[in-house]
Amino acid sequence: MHRRLWTAATALLTVAAFACGGGEDAADDMMPDTATATPPEATPPPAGGTAQLPEGVTPEMVTAGQQIFTGAGNCFTCHADDGSGTALAANLLDDEWINTDGTYEGIIGVVQNGVATPQQFPAAMPAMGGAQLTEAQVREVAAYVYSLSSGT
Repeated sequence: MHRRLWTAATALLTVAAFACGGGEDAADDMMPDTATATPPEATPPPAGGTAQLPEGVTPEMVTAGQQIFTGAGNCFTCHADDGSGTALAANLLDDEWINTDGTYEGIIGVVQNGVATPQQFPAAMPAMGGAQLTEAQVREVAAYVYSLSSGT
């Protein structure tokens, strides 16, 4: 039993250190290096969904956001390349929102500011996933995430 608790505690601390950018010596040995990891192939966002994009959001923003999500934004590392979630981060495909109300503006806030105290997952989400994104890129990622859950 002690070994199981030790393993779980070690895994949790490693995830927390990785997500927060600290503990790099231990985290480097145990977690994937997103700087050298090959991002998954981007697939086109779903087409012909029932919901419409929010005012000011274009299909081009959704496409650009998907490229950031599956590449330089590092979002795929915790949310999975298709947004279905992992043990580290929420499923973005459903309509259940944990840290926002699911509106486009709410999603922008989460992408911009991260989630310092997650309600259901073991590690914090750094602002912008730990990447350096412009305001336009944050809005594009939010457009893509919005499209995932709305079926757009």
